[in-house]
Amino acid sequence: MDGRPRVPEQRRPGSATGAEPAALRFGVLGPVRAWRGEEALHTGSPQQRALLAALLLREGRTATAAELIDALWGSEPPSQALAAVRTYASRLRKVLGSGVLVTESGGYAVRGLGEAALDLVRAQDLGAEAEKARGTGDLARARALLNEALDLWDGEPLAGVPGPYAETQRVRLEEWRLGLLESRLDMDLEQGCHAEAVSELTALTAAHPLRERLRELLMLALYRSGRQAEALAVYADTRRLLAEELGVDPRPGLRELQQRILQADPALAEPSAPVAEPPTAPVRPAQLPASVPDFTGRAAFVDELSAVLASAGETEGSVMAVSAMAGIGGVGKTTLAVHVAHRARSAFPDGQLYVDLQGAGHRPAEPETVLGSFLRALGTADSAIPDSLEERAALYRSVLDGRRVLVLLDNAKDAAQVRPLLPGTEGCAALVTSRMRMVGLAGAHLVDLDVMSPDEALALFTRIVGSERVTPEREAALDVVAACGFLPLAIRIAASRLAARRTWTVSVLAAKLADERRRLDELQAGDLAVKATFELGYGQLDPAQARAFRLLGLADGPDISLPAAAAVLDLPPEDTEDLLESLVDTSLLESAAPGRYRFHDLVRLYARACAERDERPASGRGAAMSRLLDFYLATAAGVYAIERPGDRLVDHLEPTRHPGLTFSDSKGAVDWLHAEGDCLLACVRQSAGQGMLRRAVDLLWVAKDLAESGANSHQYETTAVAVRDMARDAGDQRAEGRARTALTNALLVSDRFNQADEEARLAIQLAQAADDLAPCCWVPNDRGIIALYQGRNDDGERHLREAITNYRADGNLPGEASALCNLSRIHVKLGRLDSAVDLAGQGLALYDRLGMTLRVANARLALGIALNAAGRSDEALEQLHEALRLFQDNRQRLWEGTANFRIAEAHFAGGQYALAARHAEQALALRVIGGDWMRANVLTTLGQTLDRLGQTDRARACWREALAEHERSGAAEAEQVRAFLRCTAAA
Repeated sequence: MDGRPRVPEQRRPGSATGAEPAALRFGVLGPVRAWRGEEALHTGSPQQRALLAALLLREGRTATAAELIDALWGSEPPSQALAAVRTYASRLRKVLGSGVLVTESGGYAVRGLGEAALDLVRAQDLGAEAEKARGTGDLARARALLNEALDLWDGEPLAGVPGPYAETQRVRLEEWRLGLLESRLDMDLEQGCHAEAVSELTALTAAHPLRERLRELLMLALYRSGRQAEALAVYADTRRLLAEELGVDPRPGLRELQQRILQADPALAEPSAPVAEPPTAPVRPAQLPASVPDFTGRAAFVDELSAVLASAGETEGSVMAVSAMAGIGGVGKTTLAVHVAHRARSAFPDGQLYVDLQGAGHRPAEPETVLGSFLRALGTADSAIPDSLEERAALYRSVLDGRRVLVLLDNAKDAAQVRPLLPGTEGCAALVTSRMRMVGLAGAHLVDLDVMSPDEALALFTRIVGSERVTPEREAALDVVAACGFLPLAIRIAASRLAARRTWTVSVLAAKLADERRRLDELQAGDLAVKATFELGYGQLDPAQARAFRLLGLADGPDISLPAAAAVLDLPPEDTEDLLESLVDTSLLESAAPGRYRFHDLVRLYARACAERDERPASGRGAAMSRLLDFYLATAAGVYAIERPGDRLVDHLEPTRHPGLTFSDSKGAVDWLHAEGDCLLACVRQSAGQGMLRRAVDLLWVAKDLAESGANSHQYETTAVAVRDMARDAGDQRAEGRARTALTNALLVSDRFNQADEEARLAIQLAQAADDLAPCCWVPNDRGIIALYQGRNDDGERHLREAITNYRADGNLPGEASALCNLSRIHVKLGRLDSAVDLAGQGLALYDRLGMTLRVANARLALGIALNAAGRSDEALEQLHEALRLFQDNRQRLWEGTANFRIAEAHFAGGQYALAARHAEQALALRVIGGDWMRANVLTTLGQTLDRLGQTDRARACWREALAEHERSGAAEAEQVRAFLRCTAAA
């Protein structure tokens, strides 16, 4: 943003003193407009708006009549130019009110405006703030500010305003806007948003083909997206265009970038934020325990805590520094605190005190006993130490007055135990560790210590075991530290066991830890044991807390929401929240986000062991999991019903006893489904193996939108495969048929059409054998789509007409609408375009009648495809854009990409090649329904648009990539792509 152009002769409006700010706003970054509050004002003829623009762009400076005449008409003004200027000024004065447009020294000025009343001033302020934010390294804020500035543009600046002055300012403002865009795109790439930037840069380079900076950014974005061939093709297109249009070569920076891409320069990879160097404050010991020699990682926490300790007594009147560190047992609180305390010793020359307060045990240390020990260590005679807690605390603070002492209070029970032990005087500091969060410790700097990062965990394991044993088996070592949940105590135990057994390999240890039921038993060495550490915390829970801890540990999901936890515990949400928050305070449970909770992996295993040992009657475990499955099934069925009013699938599901959530609108329902996607699918897998097979399969099927979302597609498919196999092994034809129905949809989405069709064929057979009507409706619909994608149009029509018949027999209007829209696609392929438009229109009418939302998007997509094929591209675009909006609102990422692809096709048909390229790029970034085969089709269309835009080399790169995929899959589209390559090669 250096050298940011500004409009000349600018200063702040409202410079005249004493003027009250009027509620006026003006816009010049688009049509010249004025508002009073929210009311749009009439600004008159084009010449009158030109006068207003000339005055606004001077921002309070006086413009003489001669300057205004020159601005409006240039060197050939009309004979009555001066009179016209006066007339325009008079009319504007009436519109704007008194005191705004003033006459001064034979000229005019706009005065008395509020701060940033002009959109240009606001944009300039935002640009300046963004520049400062970037200078401080806050790229996220800088990008947000630039986006806010760019959003102020509403088309061409000074649109429709005549005159040479307006034309000059238009050029300047557009150049500035492009500079802001380039700066923001540059920061996009700095923050790793290269895939998203490709679409925007493709459209911008099409609109500004000679702007080399945009080409440079596009090359870098493509390269970082793994599209090296296209990046080099952009350079070739640019070099050819510059030679043809200007007779020059690309600038040195562009040539250098091409060479770096050719050499796969590692420096072109995504930039990463530099890691701050840890402070180097020297340390020396006193009462502190010895620091472990193999201390590893935790650099950010060391820096944070060291900074807090270093602040003690830095300025006169400063208060004592207190840091309270909380975390589960075994997370390394004591190790970290001792390490930090040793580093800070030189800042506390008068001594360092240490005590283990035994807070996790059954007999925590008494504060008065600890104070007696501290006073003796500080030189107080036994005879001078009083008996009461209050007197000892007062004497302790008096003894510390004027000294610089660090106090390490390890393993505290709660804030009440800690308060009397705090020095309370400036120059001193206290470090506190506890399994409880010290929220009641006023003024304390609270730190929640989490497990190690994978790299830190591997480094610790390697330091203990030795690199000569770990390096050759790095993958096995990563499995070991992952099985330890990256918990430092568990890693230390596992590493110590391996170090003591020279005949073991890392793989042997990894295999032992792979068995979850034996894992906690394996993690013990000498007097160290992970299970014993957790047992201390569990033993301090009251009965209600202990029950919640046990039962919540049964669920397999990565975390659990408050409503789902309430279902597991069979308690009201309010009581459940109180219990869960109390477990968070003990560090046995983590608060993953507001309303969501999770266990550390090893704590979860311990909780399950407690459930098996302590939960009575044992049937309580199964009942808890049954309630959770009911909760997910009932809620997911509700989401499905909101999204598809009238769809009969919910009437074919297994009944539930425990209620689910209800939603008042579609957005809340869809948000819930996607937020719970991972947990819901984990519940399907777990429940299917625990005697709840049919409900688990129905939950999988009714949550089918997860297969099409993109975010959960792979997990949905693997879950469907697992459940299908369990149903087959159980000999349950109904469950197996429904599992294969769900799997068909997942395979179809990922373009494995042959596999999908085989699953669908078996699903129908099983459904018929089990007399299960539901799959007999949905499966033929999916088989029709598969046949469409494979070019088997007659088969597709037969399957879809069967689906329509079955849906009508079931009274399922949404299903019938879906099949009609899919049949429309078949008729497009067969060239029966009038019928295709009619069928899609019938489907849309059914959806509209039912008040559906997401499925309306599919109907509009089908209608848009049919209209585009019929040569009605404008009508097609109207339908496709509405479909895109609905897919976006419903977070259907793969369908959003598919809609962008179809919009690109429609723009290409209408000759809007730059827009077509932009939407094709968005489709590639989002991914599309149909997997790699459909992606190849998107690349083909993108190549066609780029070819029409004169970017032939890049077009050929797209076609080569598309051809490789079509040849791999044996798709018929390969021949068309070969033809494109032959034609451009000949040219």
